[in-house]
Amino acid sequence: IYIYIYIYIVKMFRFLIILLFIVGEDLAVEGLACNWGTRATHPLPPNIVVKLMKDNGFNKVKLFEAEPEVMKALGNSGLQVMLGIPNDFLAPLASGVRVAEEWVSQNVSSYISKTGVDIRYVAVGNEPFLQTYKDTFLQTTFPALKNIQAALIKAGLGRQVKVTVPLNADVYQTDNGVPSGGEFRSDIHSLMISIIKFLSDNGGPLTINIYPFLSLYADPHFPVDFAFFSGTSTPVVDGSISYTNVFEANYDTLIWALEKNGFPSMPVIVGEIGWPTDGDSNANIEYARRFNQGLLNRIIQGQGTPKRPTSPPDVYVFGLIDEDAKSVLPGNFERHWGIFFYDGTVKYSLNMGNNNRTLVPAKGVRYLARQWCVMAPQANVLDPNLPLSLDTACTYADCTSLGYGSSCGGLDAKSNASYAFNMYYQTMNQQKGYCQFSNLSVITTIDPSSQGGCRFEIMIDIGRHEGTRKSPTTSSAGRDLNSVIAIAAFLLSSLLL
Repeated sequence: IYIYIYIYIVKMFRFLIILLFIVGEDLAVEGLACNWGTRATHPLPPNIVVKLMKDNGFNKVKLFEAEPEVMKALGNSGLQVMLGIPNDFLAPLASGVRVAEEWVSQNVSSYISKTGVDIRYVAVGNEPFLQTYKDTFLQTTFPALKNIQAALIKAGLGRQVKVTVPLNADVYQTDNGVPSGGEFRSDIHSLMISIIKFLSDNGGPLTINIYPFLSLYADPHFPVDFAFFSGTSTPVVDGSISYTNVFEANYDTLIWALEKNGFPSMPVIVGEIGWPTDGDSNANIEYARRFNQGLLNRIIQGQGTPKRPTSPPDVYVFGLIDEDAKSVLPGNFERHWGIFFYDGTVKYSLNMGNNNRTLVPAKGVRYLARQWCVMAPQANVLDPNLPLSLDTACTYADCTSLGYGSSCGGLDAKSNASYAFNMYYQTMNQQKGYCQFSNLSVITTIDPSSQGGCRFEIMIDIGRHEGTRKSPTTSSAGRDLNSVIAIAAFLLSSLLL
């Protein structure tokens, strides 16, 4: 009988091992989180985006504002939501708790109770202490945070929904070049300590955005390998710890700053981290795949950092989808952070950790007609009407892929103009009259996309999708797209060579 018992135990043990392996594989994708930005002229329908996230193993999403159609699509979806408050709202919210109560009622309580949205965090502001903002939001962020917290408590949501403030990594620094020198910026030190104490007292995490790409973008001498997770770079040695990538060094600089100021156990969320695929020579498919795969491997394996080896933070990948209406003031790459193109098609393969499953594209997307606006074969690149035509096209459409080092930066003069014409034509929904550039253009049904990776897009037909907000009008698109003079100048110089 003992032999039978022994055999039974061995079989059960083997079964448990297999079960744990399967569950482990499932857990690998259960913790994935992403940012969903909607600054697009032709946004994917929210219901399609929600399915896209779920199909690819994401169960947490960070939003930058409460858009009704987006919130409705997230209802009863099983996705946990971090709901953002734009910086422009900080001053009104700081003015009084009643304003905050109204905001919470409309954007939190209502969606939780009536729509079934699983809101876990309210993110007050978006990098409000960024140095380029100077002191614009210094006086309003903390009061707004306190008022939102008070409003959540009054609504009976104080335990269910926690507050946080997403901050850029420039709120801390190191004077000696290694993480152990970490400290908060002197100009906001007391404010940071007050906010962190308030978050800690109310059970809220500190959210920080870390961008290794920007280190490489800002400094041409920055060691490329140190931006990635391969561990081949010459390490940064800090006492007994050797750092082989900028993410760990940056994150631990924050942990040192927290420890020095009495918060050794403060929970931290990485609110944004990723790599763009266009708009700069270092923003390309190869680098993005390399970085994001390394990042996903860390998340799947539950890997921490030297300062917190057993407590890895929640990490929200930035971003899910490209946004062709984002400001390009930081750089042309701003519109190309997505792991998916604007229409939910896959940019590059990523191992998502579940039985080596890779990314899958959005389903059910409807497009405009398969036609493009290009420069007419008989048109001359020296035509005096061409400069103004290009300026018009790139003022109201996204020409960031034409910049130096970008995916379409190597086009010849005519193809360059064709790309600009087509982006304008597609942005304006292929409407009649929007492919008439002083007789310089013509509509074609032959895809002009190049083998070198330059994509001539066909936009989503938002008119054929229910529940999708309309694309901006011509005037608002011009304000929002911030196009530009720099791109138009590049085009002109290309054409006149």
